[in-house]
Amino acid sequence: MLALSAVLAGCAGEQSAMSPAGPFAQEPHDLIIIVLLIALVVFVLVQGLIIYSAWRFRERSDDDGSLPEQVHGNTRLEIIWTVIPALILAGIAVPTVQGIFNQMNEPEEEFLTVEVIGHRWWFEYYYPDHDIYTANEMVIPAETPVRLEMTAADPARSADQGVIHAFWIPRLAGKQDLVPGQITYLNLEADEPGRYIGQCAEYCGLSHVNMRARVIAMDDADWRAWIDEQTTPAEEPEGGTLEAEGRELFHDLGDRMACASCHAVWEGGSRSPNTGPDLTHLMSREEFAGAIHDLDEQNLRLWLADPESMKAMDYELDGIGMPNLNLSDDELDALVAYLLALD
Repeated sequence: MLALSAVLAGCAGEQSAMSPAGPFAQEPHDLIIIVLLIALVVFVLVQGLIIYSAWRFRERSDDDGSLPEQVHGNTRLEIIWTVIPALILAGIAVPTVQGIFNQMNEPEEEFLTVEVIGHRWWFEYYYPDHDIYTANEMVIPAETPVRLEMTAADPARSADQGVIHAFWIPRLAGKQDLVPGQITYLNLEADEPGRYIGQCAEYCGLSHVNMRARVIAMDDADWRAWIDEQTTPAEEPEGGTLEAEGRELFHDLGDRMACASCHAVWEGGSRSPNTGPDLTHLMSREEFAGAIHDLDEQNLRLWLADPESMKAMDYELDGIGMPNLNLSDDELDALVAYLLALD
């Protein structure tokens, strides 16, 4: 009973495919229920026959040693119990194949396109219609189909080559692999505003468990406000402030690798991605570092001081992840102040 309770606990909660919150999650959920009911009928029938046979033909004290009537080689029965499972599987295959195509084909109504890039170990999102780059938290309008165009990180941009990820927000859609050098597709939609959690569902290395995903669905007014915010360049801090000092350090740490070597803060002009997450409107997010830590001043300081202690990475070995920049307390103060101003 304890083991069963632990298993059933995985069927509930925020990250559960059994609690769909959109049409692209509802369809596989309904298919699961149909298959479950069919499997239940088959299970009861087969187990019932086994129990009946064991009871009906049990050994008795007055047995004369004769065997029950044998049906081995009964062509009619063998055809029947071959055809029936085949028909059941064929019946299940039809909605299954239809559902697969519905998850990947372009929605019939107007939709939003979001490009998803899987890195080790975080998800990057690009909105081509609005030229917006962000990370970890995908923001979408509620009651609007969203078509995801997905791939794994380009080796030309990072050391992430050759790693497959899988994007999965259980309450909004099925799961789909992100494969280097290929484009895969997935549709999702949220019926109402809310925060939906997910996970990389394909083992991708040391910090796979720390590669989480978030989708924030907004009503129309909040969605438009978010677009306006994200398409506004970051403001340059006033000279002589701690934030201004932090901005200088962000771009130049002397003989150490500067933050701008991997991260972009868009202040106008053309916009392009960098190796690490785009930080232009960092404080508009609730979480960071693969969506495993709350985004606040204390965690930012801990992250900049010793990122390896907050998230397992392979930087020293493979050059993947956030390096320890060996910052002084004054440098930490300035950089944290600058990052907190990126709202």
